[in-house]
Amino acid sequence: MNKNFVEELKWRGMLHDAMPGTEEHLQKEMQSAYVGIDPTANSLHIGHLVSVMMLRHFQLAGHKPYALIGGATGMIGDPSGKSKERNLLDETTLRLNQEAIREQLSRFLDFDSEDNNAAVLVNNYDWMKEFSFLEFIRDVGKHITVNYMMAKDSVKKRLTSEDQEGMSFTEFTYQLVQGYDFLHLFREYNCTLQMGGSDQWGNITTGTELIRRIGGGKGFALTCPLITKADGTKFGKTEGGNIWLDAHKTSPYRFYQYWLNTSDEDAEKYIKIFTFLSKKEIDGLIQEHREVPHLRVLQKKLAQEITIMVHSEHDLENAEMASSILFGKSTSKDLKNLDEDTFLDVFEGVPQASVLKRELQDGLDMIAALSAKTGFLASNGDARRELKQNSISVNKEKVTEDYKISSVDLINNKYVLLQRGKKNYFILVIN
Repeated sequence: MNKNFVEELKWRGMLHDAMPGTEEHLQKEMQSAYVGIDPTANSLHIGHLVSVMMLRHFQLAGHKPYALIGGATGMIGDPSGKSKERNLLDETTLRLNQEAIREQLSRFLDFDSEDNNAAVLVNNYDWMKEFSFLEFIRDVGKHITVNYMMAKDSVKKRLTSEDQEGMSFTEFTYQLVQGYDFLHLFREYNCTLQMGGSDQWGNITTGTELIRRIGGGKGFALTCPLITKADGTKFGKTEGGNIWLDAHKTSPYRFYQYWLNTSDEDAEKYIKIFTFLSKKEIDGLIQEHREVPHLRVLQKKLAQEITIMVHSEHDLENAEMASSILFGKSTSKDLKNLDEDTFLDVFEGVPQASVLKRELQDGLDMIAALSAKTGFLASNGDARRELKQNSISVNKEKVTEDYKISSVDLINNKYVLLQRGKKNYFILVIN
């Protein structure tokens, strides 16, 4: 083995609990482990990343990772940490989601390695779809008592919560189906370890119980802590919803900004979990950050590493350039290098006004652009005064009253950015 997987997780703050004997089991020889991934969307979000990072560390330690797409369990809905049942998906949608998720996972896991520990993607729908209900309750259900299932935290919380809806029989069976997945992977692939978030402990140990009772073998369980934020708000969420790995759902700029805006306390924690930097590098960065916290060394390094890993170096450069447009010195050329989605992301919420393209043919004078045509400034007099005081910019470059806006100024053939002072922006949309 290349390195001790459990030790690696410990110093990174990624180990919550492990069944006794797990570390020793992994030290013997190459072992196989899996993590279940919910395919209810065609992209992972950053809430999935911790378990994906665990699989990557597992592969780096010389072991064989399995990513299990929960096609069958995605049709049921996991009660853990949920107060409502989730929407059920059809098979076509689940398959499309699986392909998109595999593509994202391949940025972290090596599926094509010639070595024995190449990653493997499986879908529990493939072995559950032929399983009849009668066969399932006969071959699996009879081995686990209702008392055992009721004692699980995920079940207890739902049954005692204030939620009046209670818990459907469908959701109640979830832990049996997940437990059977572990048994199936144990039998078919000699997979002896299941990993997941700490809220999955009950479901994972149901699997180890089935392996003991039906498979006559021994399975192991290992969980990571649920990621929290120091201020108590939910990790991975913004007012706009989840932070997705898909660039169409969350632009690389927004993705980068999410990590850049983490608190000092969270950045110290996240840089261990969400990067592959060594302990020595991370300790050095933390020390440097504590000496000059205003430089946000940790946040910048975290945002850089994870943006490259999920997107690309090119996307990182774009995101950094976009950030500097708002907060640093930048030029008209920088603005024109932004793609439309990033431009609109950077200036989200900035007031806009439409101007007809033909008005640019002879040049749109600055007084009209600032006031008469747009209402950016209250009056023509205000416009003249601000121009005289040299506080007006077009596309980040200072202009005087005799400047005329023309098609040369267009960003993405569609926009012109006006600015008064440092922080007042306005967008002309040219139609």
